[in-house]
Amino acid sequence: MAKRGFTLIELLVTLAILALLGTMVVPVAQITTQRRDEAELRRALREIRAGIDAYKKASDERRIARIADATGYPARLELLVEGVRDMRSAKETKIYFMRRLPRDPFHTDPETPDAETWGKRSYASEPDEPKEGDDVYDVYSRSEKPGLNGIPYKRW
Repeated sequence: MAKRGFTLIELLVTLAILALLGTMVVPVAQITTQRRDEAELRRALREIRAGIDAYKKASDERRIARIADATGYPARLELLVEGVRDMRSAKETKIYFMRRLPRDPFHTDPETPDAETWGKRSYASEPDEPKEGDDVYDVYSRSEKPGLNGIPYKRW
């Protein structure tokens, strides 16, 4: 009477094949997650920059109040969502530039307010060395990690 079952060698070979497949799946899953976060970062940057540009356009059209020597860019990111009074409206309505402010997908602390997850560049600062100032001319990720394209996220 022959006994049926697997030999120890067959089990070890099977486990080795499963381990090899497992080690191949983890990097693919990490790259997929990173691609998703990069797509979210691109979308968020595009959305915020469009809001900043719309604010500047409204300022140039004298639809919102501004100080004489101001650049016309928002003083803080939250103004894009909070809205500002439309100077051309008799009913004193507000102009809103964004529905909500997206978060930086690479910012790790969930307790940080959305606007604080972004690095902000003032109009007066240099492009290579962005610094905060009296207005928000541009935003960037504060992440030091490089993207899949080799460029650090803070330079996107």
